[in-house]
Amino acid sequence: SDFIVSIPYPQRENLFKMMGLFRRAQAAPPPSESIAKLRDTIDVLEKREVYFMKKIEHELHIAKQNAKKNKRVALSALKRKKLYEAEIEKMAGARMTIETQVMAIENASVNLETLRAMQMGARTMQGIHKKMSIESVDQTMEEVQEQMDISNQIGEAFLNQMGEVYDEDDLEAELAELTMENPEYEQETAQQAYEKFPQMPHAPITVPVSEEDREFASLEASMAY
Repeated sequence: SDFIVSIPYPQRENLFKMMGLFRRAQAAPPPSESIAKLRDTIDVLEKREVYFMKKIEHELHIAKQNAKKNKRVALSALKRKKLYEAEIEKMAGARMTIETQVMAIENASVNLETLRAMQMGARTMQGIHKKMSIESVDQTMEEVQEQMDISNQIGEAFLNQMGEVYDEDDLEAELAELTMENPEYEQETAQQAYEKFPQMPHAPITVPVSEEDREFASLEASMAY
């Protein structure tokens, strides 16, 4: 600090400006800005590749035209063609490197967003768990169980005070009355009792036929024809 104070004001101002530029250079740009800049560079490289491809085609055309009539011109065209091809190879390598860098930045950005989301979720869970603990949950469940027991005891106490609200003899008499008033119920009961017994096979019933009946039947049969 003493060294900076000893510097004259104009030089000191320039020094501060240089330090400010250094600090700005050290600041990391946001991923979106870097990706946009890299993609712009890729577009420029692709356009230059197209430009050099056209130059290569032009030089090749010159070399073919002068291959027999002017060898020196043809060789010069081929040399320029080789230079353009070397430039295309360099730009292709640079473009591949930039594309790889774009992918790496995108992946790093996604990982950063994932980490931030996980950190936010962890902070949210910490805030929730500060408001509750295992001891408080156990205590609450004990209180709930205690209140349920009290409720059951109160219900039993009401039933004991009221006693039985019905008489068995009264119920039997009422059921008998319902049975008498409903003949269909008796018929159904009898039918159900009948169906419980095993059914015997029916034997054929033969009725004795007199001689006169046979003759009369034979006479009726002859008259029918």
